[in-house]
Amino acid sequence: MQALPIFFNIAQRRCLVIGGGDVATRKVIMLRKAHGSVVVIAPELSSELQEMLAQNEIEYVKTRFAAEQLTGACLVIAATNDEAVNEAVSVAAKRLNIPVNVVDAPALCTFTMGSIIDRSPVVIAVSSEGNAPVLARHIRSKIETMLPAAYGRIATIAGEFREQVKARFSTTQSRRRFWEQVLNGPLVERVLSGQEQAARELLAELINQSDDAPARGEVYLVGGGPGDPDLLTFRALRLMQQCDVCVYDKLVSKEVMELVRRDAELIYVGKSRDQHTLPQEEINALLARLALEGKRVLRLKGGDPFIFGRGGEEIETLMQHGIPFQVVPGITAANGVSSYAGIPLTHRDHAQACLFITGHLKDGTVDLDWQAMARPRQTVVIYMGLVGLEQICAQLVAHGVSPDMPAAVIQQGTTHKQRVVESTLARLAEDVAAAGLKPPSLTIIGEVVQLRSRLNWFTPAEGAAG
Repeated sequence: MQALPIFFNIAQRRCLVIGGGDVATRKVIMLRKAHGSVVVIAPELSSELQEMLAQNEIEYVKTRFAAEQLTGACLVIAATNDEAVNEAVSVAAKRLNIPVNVVDAPALCTFTMGSIIDRSPVVIAVSSEGNAPVLARHIRSKIETMLPAAYGRIATIAGEFREQVKARFSTTQSRRRFWEQVLNGPLVERVLSGQEQAARELLAELINQSDDAPARGEVYLVGGGPGDPDLLTFRALRLMQQCDVCVYDKLVSKEVMELVRRDAELIYVGKSRDQHTLPQEEINALLARLALEGKRVLRLKGGDPFIFGRGGEEIETLMQHGIPFQVVPGITAANGVSSYAGIPLTHRDHAQACLFITGHLKDGTVDLDWQAMARPRQTVVIYMGLVGLEQICAQLVAHGVSPDMPAAVIQQGTTHKQRVVESTLARLAEDVAAAGLKPPSLTIIGEVVQLRSRLNWFTPAEGAAG
């Protein structure tokens, strides 16, 4: 390590920036974020700096650099396109022992500014000590994807309770153990899901509870998307990797299941049409029982928990038992599968509305709202409609939809086993049967289906795309 990484408090202190161009502008913005009192010295200012000057966010001295301007500065940054000026700034600052940074000239610097991940009050800086700034930015982008934006709020809440923790735990070691337990527990998820007041209440309870208090569990209802693991949200992936037990159904792809924490207990509940390993009421009770045992329970569903996923029924049970939970949306099959099949659900020339329909009702029948489904200039997306496909198509034709209306069925959409049968309403059931398509599948009916011939972009590695 050739440079000491430190965090420098410049709040309300005089900071000089020599130069008024785009590079100088970026440095001024960074100094202002740290609440520095910024003085810009340059013959001219960029348009953005002029706006900041008009808002009294900076001071401006319209002149060229002179060494006496450094008096009283806590740091100086040289960001001109004149190498002689930059070197003069460096020499003058070093003579006065003022920290100096010269952009893109590490040899002239006494400090460098790392590539910053800002989750204030949590701040991370990555430095290559001037050797490879692009690499530092690349590393920063990697960290950005792993560190949720709300982490700063966790630090803020912890700071609010710092004195209470010091009063409750007398030694540094006991305080450290307490914070380690807190940061590995449900409080973090409260904050990350936007439940900050609940997080404060939980932290107050944890400070005051006895050591033998029972552990508190929670439930995560997570949408696993239509199959491709790359379509998972960051939050979904984080919860999948910290759960104690995972309750999952048939529609969750094997690739997504591979991302669940390795040592988590896996419980399959087999949710598919006409084949339920557990009735829904027993699944609800299972989630509650596991959470009441103090476990972090991941309820992993295909698609989105609130779109034909019965997530609403499950959280009703959790609320009845006072069990903390959060819901993480997933890309529902209609969005993901249609996109991978090259079929836009809406289009200015073809469809101004989109209707999501389940292929069978609660009693197992296919007595759907045919009039609503038969309206013109809309796209109809049917979940779980493969078994009743022939009846669905016939009823739509009987209610006025043209037999020539474009339609398609997509099997295992977004995965490398995706298969698509594109047809017309009159022939769809016959063509799907001939192709031997099986669940999970999605049916799309509407003029937008004809756009697939131009917009299809995804080529599965296995299987055939029709």
